[in-house]
Amino acid sequence: MGCFVSKEKLAAIARSKDIDRKLKADGEASFKEAKLLLLGAGESGKSTIVKQMKIIHMSGYTEEECKTYKPVVFSNTIQSMVAILRAMEQLQICCAYPNAMNDIAVVLNLSRTDVDVLPEEVFGALKRLWYDPGVQTAVNRSREFQLNDSASYFLDSLDRLSSPGYIPTQQDVLRTRVRTGGIVETHFSFKGLSIRMFDVGGQRSERKKWIHCFEGVTAIIFVVAMSEYDLTLAEDQEMNRMMESMTLFSSICNNQWFTETSIVLFLNKRDIFENKIMKSPLTICFPEYTGKF
Repeated sequence: MGCFVSKEKLAAIARSKDIDRKLKADGEASFKEAKLLLLGAGESGKSTIVKQMKIIHMSGYTEEECKTYKPVVFSNTIQSMVAILRAMEQLQICCAYPNAMNDIAVVLNLSRTDVDVLPEEVFGALKRLWYDPGVQTAVNRSREFQLNDSASYFLDSLDRLSSPGYIPTQQDVLRTRVRTGGIVETHFSFKGLSIRMFDVGGQRSERKKWIHCFEGVTAIIFVVAMSEYDLTLAEDQEMNRMMESMTLFSSICNNQWFTETSIVLFLNKRDIFENKIMKSPLTICFPEYTGKF
């Protein structure tokens, strides 16, 4: 007796094979894609890591992209000096040179306006202030107030920043600081692997948004700035940043959602830590520490 298969049955078999092929292809594509979630407290350097990935794996920033960071560089530079000047008032530190008040007024007035272009007068005021012994004394006490890590980098570069036709370098872009709001997604490839990296705001007010990134994450990269052991949070002056990071890291590690998720602890800002540890003891954060430094 011959074997007869209806057209409907053949069509169903064909559809089934087609579905199997698509599932296999989707599975292979999923296997070749990694979803990385950058977590950590504010100021830990997560956004800098994203920028580094763009420079290393995505041919860096074009000249046009670098130009768009010029206002950010100027703003960061001005805001750093403003932070120092305001701290000097609180710390009762004075500038040593005559007419310093005129330069201070120039900087403080500019901090309330657009900084796309900085006049020579402003650069002159910044340079005189930056080399003042009182300002340097305040910088050496920066753990007592909120100061961007990039402050010295940009203020040491005022001659370059004030040169005609200045365009931010890749390193300048890397050093800029813009607070991350919401979720920033970056795509790049590494050794045939498609990587989607998500950077989310680390400040307490931003953490509630992390939940939208949790599903299907391949790994969490938890970023801690080693240099933050003697600093307090910008949003809570009573809370040590390192302690905040440790508490947050513990909550991530013990979260039931991540029992099957790889978690990488990324210790960041080692260069700043190495300079700081020579003059600012670890006992500020860890009073039980009895080591040499």
